[in-house]
Formats: sequence, C-alpha cells, structure tokens
Amino acid sequence: MLVLGLETSCDETAAAVVGPGDRVCGNVVASQADLHGRYGGVVPELASRRHLERLLPVIDLALEEAGVDWEAVEGLAVTCGPGLAGALAVGVAAAKALALCRGLPLVGINHLEGHLFAVALDGGPPPEASLALIVSGAHTDLVWVEAPHRYTVLGRTRDDAAGEAFDKVARAMGLGYPGGPALDRLGREGDPAAVPLPVPMAGRRQGGYDFSFSGIKTAALRALAAAPARTPRFDADLAASLQRVVAASLIGAVARAALELRPRALLLVGGVAANSVLRARMAAEAARLDLPLRTPAPAWCTDNAAMIAAAGRSRLALGERAGPDLGAWADLPLEGWQAPVRKEGA
Repeated sequence: MLVLGLETSCDETAAAVVGPGDRVCGNVVASQADLHGRYGGVVPELASRRHLERLLPVIDLALEEAGVDWEAVEGLAVTCGPGLAGALAVGVAAAKALALCRGLPLVGINHLEGHLFAVALDGGPPPEASLALIVSGAHTDLVWVEAPHRYTVLGRTRDDAAGEAFDKVARAMGLGYPGGPALDRLGREGDPAAVPLPVPMAGRRQGGYDFSFSGIKTAALRALAAAPARTPRFDADLAASLQRVVAASLIGAVARAALELRPRALLLVGGVAANSVLRARMAAEAARLDLPLRTPAPAWCTDNAAMIAAAGRSRLALGERAGPDLGAWADLPLEGWQAPVRKEGA
C-alpha cells in the first residue's frame, strides 16, 4: 500500500509518500525556522498560517519526488495530536478533504507513535517487548512497547522536556533557534565536567520513571549568569556539561527500567535522539545491557511525515479507518489512545 502522510503538529510542514516495506518514496519538509527564529521560539498563530500557505505545495512536491500521481496513492495518514491545536487543525482538515474528494481511506496518527515508527524507515516496525525513550522539544516519555500500537507509558516529564531545556538555555547563550543542534555542536568543543551541574532527579525513588528538567534549566541559566566572563571556552563547557547531566538522567531511567522489565530491545526516538551525546550514551548502555538498539537516522528523528505514513500504513493494514469525526487534539495521550475508527467493511 502506498500511503501519503501529513505532519503539521508544530513548525514543520511535511508530506511524504511511503510504500511497501516502509520504503520512503518521497519526503518533503518545509521548515519554519526562519519565521520563528526572530522570536526565539514557535509562535502558534504564525505556524498555523504558514501551514495553510505551504501544505498543498508540499504535498505536490512529495508526490513529484515519489514519481507518482494521485491515482497511485492508496491511503492517507495525518498527525492529529499532540501538538499546537491550530497547526494540527490545518493538517487534519486537509487530510479529511483529500480523503473525501479522492475516495481514499484515512487514519489519524498520534505524533508520538509516529516517532516510534520512525525506526521502521530503517528496518522494520518497533519490535515487541521493547523499551522506548521518546525525547523531543515538547515530550520526554519512557514507553513500554508491548507490540506495535500497544503501549504503556512508564514515565514522562513532570514539567519541561529535555529538548525544551536545551532550547531555552541555548537561546540564553545567544545560539539562536532551534537551539538544540547548535548546543550539540558547541558542546563537542567543551569539557563535560567543567561546569558543576546536578543530574536531574538523581535521587528519584526506585520504581519511578518520571523526569524533570525545569531545575537543570534553571541551574544552567544561573551558571551562565554567574560566569565571571563569557568566553567561547566557557560556553562550550556549559553546553557539554548540560548535555552530560541531561543524558545521565535519561539513561539512568532507561537502565533501571531495562533491569526491571527485561526488554528485547531499546529504542531511542524523537528530535533529541539526534543529539550526539545522547546517542553515544544510549549506545553504550545498550551494549552494557547486551541489548540491540534501534534509533532512526538523524533525518528521521526530527518531525517528518514519513514516520506518520509508516504508522499509518500499519494501522490501515489492520483495517482501521478514521470516521468523519476525526479531530485535532492538542493533548492526545499515547497510552490508551484510539482515534475515532471503524474497521474495514464495518
């Protein structure tokens, strides 16, 4: 089945065509970084307007890149949450209209499930009995993957997400937006032990898997403000130190959960999964636990429509179809979520 996926949950207008074997035939992502960079972060109303302007041209480009026309498309998948309500509404409305006028089956996809299915783009769906760490600018979740589409959320952030902490400290350092990638590059030149920062929730009680990154964000900002002199060396040391303690907090929770639950594999997905420090620490932990690690190529870590199409192909193959009441929910949970669906032939 050839599926067209649409992703408009935040500030990336994306469309992709994915075919058998989750092969990406066409993939287009129109970034809005230039628009939001001047404000230091995403402005929801501006994001929605830009999606309105770009979505249909992006779809045309994705079909052109795939070398197919609408007659070859056999299904549609669209992100319907979580995300910015207005941005999501643009994608969902477009998907419903296209499905209606083209007579195509449609399925709604949870954005976080899309990140889990990003691993499928490099070799098969999320494996059964795996432990997944989803890390992005808005989400930090530790998830038990019983099987594709069957998940249990073990822990999530109580406040800021890991990526949000990176972005806000990077903005204070003058690294621009998005700050996470710039912080990663800068940190490679620094000493990760140079700036004393606490490991977030290092004293968390056994059995708890929640995260918290508001405190480490504040600690890093205080270290920045207290620096006797802002030098390139200090900035590099702060970037390296911040990434070290955030990765330590994340990997600590993964290690404890892996020892308790005995997964068959570890997954690392989401925008922050492209961070070089976190990838290296996760790979080392997987090797220590003697577990295979599945993490997407960096291009599939950030928001894209190929992962949405891959998740959609799987759900459509199971006979799921969204009804006309499919909506855009800004706070759609991963655990226990089911979009309004009907089985094929029902």
